[in-house]
Amino acid sequence: MQDYAHDHDIVLSWPQPAQAWTEAMPIGNGRLGAMIFGGLDRCRVQVNDSTVWSGHPAQPAEHLKQVVDGGAGPHRLEAVRQAIDAGNYPAADELIKTFQGPYSQEYLPFADLHITSPDLGRAQYLGRTLNLSCGVAEELIQAGPVTVRRRMWASWPAGALIIEIDVTGGTVSSQVSLDSPLPVTDRHSSAAHLGIGVDLPVDGAPLHEPGVTPAWTYLSVPSGDSYDPYATAQLAIRTDGEAGAAGDCVDIRGYRQLLLVLASSTSPGVEWNSRLGRGTGRLDREAHRRVALEHAQAVAQSPAGELLAGHTVQSRRQLDASSIRIGRSAPSVVPVAELLTPDRDEGLLLSTVFQFGRYLLASASQPEAGPPANLQGLWNDQLRPPWSSSYTNDINIEMNYWAAETTGLSACQDLLFDLVDVARPNGTEVARQLYGADGWVLHSNTDLWGWALPAGMGHGDPGWAAFTGGGAWLATHFWERFAHTQDLAFLSERALPVLAGAVKFYLSFAVRGRDGGLDVFPSMSPENKFIAVDGTRQSLGRSTAIDLALMTSVCQSYLEAVAILGEPEPDPPVSQVADAVRRLPPFQISPEGWLQEWDRPVPEADPQHRHISPLIAVYPLGLIDPETTPALAEAAAKLLDRRGDGAMGWSWVWKAVCRARLGQAEDARRLLLQAMLPLAGDSEVSAPLDGSRWGGLLPNLFSSHPPFQMDGNFGFPAAIVEMLVQGHHDKIRLLPARPDAWAEIKVRGIHVRGGLCVDLTVQSGSLTHVTVRRDAGRDDIPVALSCGSREVKVRVPLGAEVYLDGDLALTAKAGTAR
Repeated sequence: MQDYAHDHDIVLSWPQPAQAWTEAMPIGNGRLGAMIFGGLDRCRVQVNDSTVWSGHPAQPAEHLKQVVDGGAGPHRLEAVRQAIDAGNYPAADELIKTFQGPYSQEYLPFADLHITSPDLGRAQYLGRTLNLSCGVAEELIQAGPVTVRRRMWASWPAGALIIEIDVTGGTVSSQVSLDSPLPVTDRHSSAAHLGIGVDLPVDGAPLHEPGVTPAWTYLSVPSGDSYDPYATAQLAIRTDGEAGAAGDCVDIRGYRQLLLVLASSTSPGVEWNSRLGRGTGRLDREAHRRVALEHAQAVAQSPAGELLAGHTVQSRRQLDASSIRIGRSAPSVVPVAELLTPDRDEGLLLSTVFQFGRYLLASASQPEAGPPANLQGLWNDQLRPPWSSSYTNDINIEMNYWAAETTGLSACQDLLFDLVDVARPNGTEVARQLYGADGWVLHSNTDLWGWALPAGMGHGDPGWAAFTGGGAWLATHFWERFAHTQDLAFLSERALPVLAGAVKFYLSFAVRGRDGGLDVFPSMSPENKFIAVDGTRQSLGRSTAIDLALMTSVCQSYLEAVAILGEPEPDPPVSQVADAVRRLPPFQISPEGWLQEWDRPVPEADPQHRHISPLIAVYPLGLIDPETTPALAEAAAKLLDRRGDGAMGWSWVWKAVCRARLGQAEDARRLLLQAMLPLAGDSEVSAPLDGSRWGGLLPNLFSSHPPFQMDGNFGFPAAIVEMLVQGHHDKIRLLPARPDAWAEIKVRGIHVRGGLCVDLTVQSGSLTHVTVRRDAGRDDIPVALSCGSREVKVRVPLGAEVYLDGDLALTAKAGTAR
């Protein structure tokens, strides 16, 4: 078989099989994911399917009805506002808690595939690798004259999990089995296939709700057209050995070649596709099994070499689209243990973590594969994962996609847009019935079913549960897609309706302020609190910095979209939206000089809180910037100083990317390197939220809170990009936050707003080459570029690229960026 690796690939390596889940290798195709443990006589492959969730389709509507029947609604909202204005915070808290439904649902583990090979019990393990440039995991075993090579990938074009075992110098015998931590309802096996079916719970209580018993609720098999919570994994087997069913397993004896292809079909997946206008409607259990088995068998008919080639060609289109190399050179094979030592190579670490984050996003989020990357990306082995491994809308899911547009993974963000489309109908009803508002709203949590209510079971802290900005924050991603790609069809068909709905909500939710302006009310700053006059810790108030930033951003994006599209009769009207923006309070600077979090200078309950919610105005929204708003930028930096460094992975990333946006290179570097230290302590023990225990990297480079949470991994590439290339406010800033230690840099394929793409090279600390390519957008407008004090404007024709030297002078020749 022709080798799939290229010389410039980044390949992670480990010398031994994984003993724990946090040591295993992740692969994925957006729908199916797996954690590869490897092993000699027993190889474990833990399988996930992005559509395997607890819950059922009617849940959001049912719980909204219960909340409204319990008295929540516009009249009670007015009572909440009156209580806040009167300083009666306990009353306000109790009233707003009645708006809460129970909780969003859980992302669940799916199946375990085991390959047991007694012949290899005393063999020599020669290591395992994960190629981050094409998504192939491999392990090599030597047993005397026999060499066993296992290759595993989650095929993007085939939509299946594939394991190919190649034996030279003899033969091997193995037993293949499938199991699940979920209740197994049916098993099927033959010489050429193995399958299991599982029941899914129709309700799953989060780990942070220990009082809910039982933790999972299952239904008996329903009849008729009602929702049947079921999932099946079907494995097709092709081998040159002798295969036969042996109870719940398949025995394969004396083989040199073995191909295993796993496919799935799930009830939540069918519902997801149906809501997006895809698919053919609900399936019964037999149909699920047939669909999955026929899919696996069809894929298994192709030679393994063809399947591997098809996968690597398609995966490289995304994974090779962008790269950042820091340092003079990088070896192709990177021993992971060396990245987790005190004397690690900083450039190699950063280059690897950049590609690893991109690899994980591409593996967890492919167009039309299923719901988007969640708190753990695609990978979860726990029935009650931390925070349900769901979607948290007050930073976490947004951070998952910060690097999508800039690093050549734009298509990966399609699934995020799908989630908004699924949730918007529920969010529209919640806005109308709970708040008497137009448009649509999401709070802090959502799930595959499009949960839109505040979560919390009536006892959730309003400081996170009552946050009404989740939908608006997600709406900003639609604008960022257009800003980077200049796709007018996307702007018109997908972005504008989402932005218009978010704006309509704010226009009808905002109230007249004390000074005649507008206030977002009630408002809170997730997930921090302030100290009230009576000394108590409180959350609710008016127009926090994050709510001001979100309302301003979605309104401005809506106005720009309407102007670009030339909408003749926009709804809402331009004049109304523009007037609302003018009436919003400005960002405030506290008497002590930092960016103010609440609408008045009150003391924070936790000055070093992990959330830096006011700084959403710095990044990602760009409303505060050193060039356009220098006083506010200085205040933002002082707030970062006040918050301090250490935290969990995602908080470190947010602080680092804000430091980069503010041009504070050494601070951004320090934060990133802190976040990339190995985790100290037990990764299974959750850290307290007070910041007294820091997160770090796990043995497989997953970022941790702890516990494991993948948004940090997804965010690392965004922070590194922001230190080297920024494209906002109609200017491309080159090396805006380059630390002195980064003296050798090669950047390729970084996309910026306006449909432009940038390569650059730094040698001995100085910029030497720049390439700017225009993929889309208006080429009649010169492109402004700056590097330090140098600034130029150049014309970049559509479909062409221009080359500049280190002084930003046009040149006829481009420098290498590999």
